[in-house]
Amino acid sequence: MRTTIAGAALVAAVALTGCSSTPTPNAPAAAPSASTTTAQPPAADKPAGPLDAKAITTGLGKKIPTMKTTLVYTEDTDPNHLLGRPGSYTSKTAFSDSRVKAAEVEGLRSDAIERGGSVEVFSTAAEAHTRAEYIGRIGKAMPAAVEYDYVSGTALVRVSRILTPTQARAYEAAAKSLG
Repeated sequence: MRTTIAGAALVAAVALTGCSSTPTPNAPAAAPSASTTTAQPPAADKPAGPLDAKAITTGLGKKIPTMKTTLVYTEDTDPNHLLGRPGSYTSKTAFSDSRVKAAEVEGLRSDAIERGGSVEVFSTAAEAHTRAEYIGRIGKAMPAAVEYDYVSGTALVRVSRILTPTQARAYEAAAKSLG
């Protein structure tokens, strides 16, 4: 009988823990429910909802005058065929940086990371970190594929290895300031 009572208590404790409204450490907080009536409107200086890759790239361009958006990807133009797929990015852009000399990227696609970089936005920060770790493993295995990768919220900012570490850190600082 004691085993049955102890087992029932354990099941109840697990069930109650699953219903807890307190987020676990390092886990994203749950979104407010649609029935919440006390929600405040977003501040006038902050956009409503998470930013997409185009908005983040535009914001980066305001802080880094040498960068320029070169492509906003669609499902049809994404060379990785990941846009919109489960666990992958929900939006993506490519950008160039005028400090990268043409001779250093000769023969590469116009949207190649080496020309400046890319912004990939995910549904969760965990997905962005997973992608950054994956790209980092590729760079360790193939040094020619090394790049600077910065995760800020749900965004992964990928920056050309051709830029100096100081130049790349400006992208990191700009990304963090956006959100």
